[in-house]
Amino acid sequence: MDRVIHADAPFLAREDIRHLTETLGAAQGQVRFVGGIVRDTLLGIDAADVDLATSHQPEDVIHALQRAGIKVVPTGLAHGTVTAVLPSGPVEVTTLRRDVSTDGRHAIVAFTDDWREDAARRDFTINALYADPLTGEVIDYFGGLDDLAAARVRFIGDPLQRIAEDHLRILRFFRFHARFGDTPDAAGLAACIDRANDLMALSRERIAAELLKLLLAQHEVRVVTLMVDNAVLAPVLPEIDAAGVARLVRLAAREAASGTPADSIRRLAALLPADTAIAENVGARLRLSKLDRRRLISGASPVGGESPQAIGYRLGIDLAADRLLLSDRPLEQLDQLSGWAPPTLPIAGGQLVARGLDKGPDVARMLKAIEETWIAEGFPDAARVAALADQAAAQWLAERKE
Repeated sequence: MDRVIHADAPFLAREDIRHLTETLGAAQGQVRFVGGIVRDTLLGIDAADVDLATSHQPEDVIHALQRAGIKVVPTGLAHGTVTAVLPSGPVEVTTLRRDVSTDGRHAIVAFTDDWREDAARRDFTINALYADPLTGEVIDYFGGLDDLAAARVRFIGDPLQRIAEDHLRILRFFRFHARFGDTPDAAGLAACIDRANDLMALSRERIAAELLKLLLAQHEVRVVTLMVDNAVLAPVLPEIDAAGVARLVRLAAREAASGTPADSIRRLAALLPADTAIAENVGARLRLSKLDRRRLISGASPVGGESPQAIGYRLGIDLAADRLLLSDRPLEQLDQLSGWAPPTLPIAGGQLVARGLDKGPDVARMLKAIEETWIAEGFPDAARVAALADQAAAQWLAERKE
């Protein structure tokens, strides 16, 4: 594994980042790139977020950036994090720190000027890599470069202790393994299996965030299978079992075959039994947004016998695509939704009143009946809908005379 980030890395070409690191003392070794930006750049992956670590105290960081004309927001001051708002995007700057106490969910930290001490509190060796902003030299305290080269996700220090500090590291172990790992680290895997019940102490929002990211990772099927086989998810999501994994395998294959981008909520729906009550319960338990809960519940519903466009009209294109992908329907049916926009029923209640109907519930019922016929006939034009309205109005008037 290369031990230098080359100068042609895209983020190094950003003039505002260069100005930021100079302001924070790059020449004096007081600031370094850290974490995902270093790891991903070494792997040739475009990293979205740029993070910096610095030996400056948080207040000193704020004052230095303000003097340099850089907008700064104290986004996590208690934990030493501020955000530099740059023209090319935000950059988080965090003061070196060590854990004073942890309870599995939250940590109380103290600031330090010891880079190794800061690295030691991070979760995995591949996430504890630093890079000098001037030379690109990678600083590695715990063998992260070797682990990155070996496609190995390994805890820093004792895995059980690291999990005790933050129970979310169980899910992070599997998520990072799904992104970067090959054979799981035996000690890390054993610790995650042993402490799986610790997940129950976490907020459901944190669990959902990690799980949904995992479901989009490169090797998500292999890793979810590993988790289910070892009952890691059982304490918080007992609904997910081997049958769910089989559905996920099938969905992932259908997404790939149809060229449909992977979607985490759709994949979660595949993992769950086709039961709307279960989907509703899981969505509420994970504190998903209203929109994501609706998608999850829709994904658990039967596709029915209607045409793809009829489903798209009733549910919207995204939910219709979910149902088709999760069903046994031929993938070619997705093509019927490509570039298609649900039409508007070319008649309204006023036009029925003009045909002699009294205002009220009869108009709504007739309008609904006309719409159902219009859908079943494949959305014919306004002339056909007018004919349907004429027929319905004539029948209503005749029945009224009887």
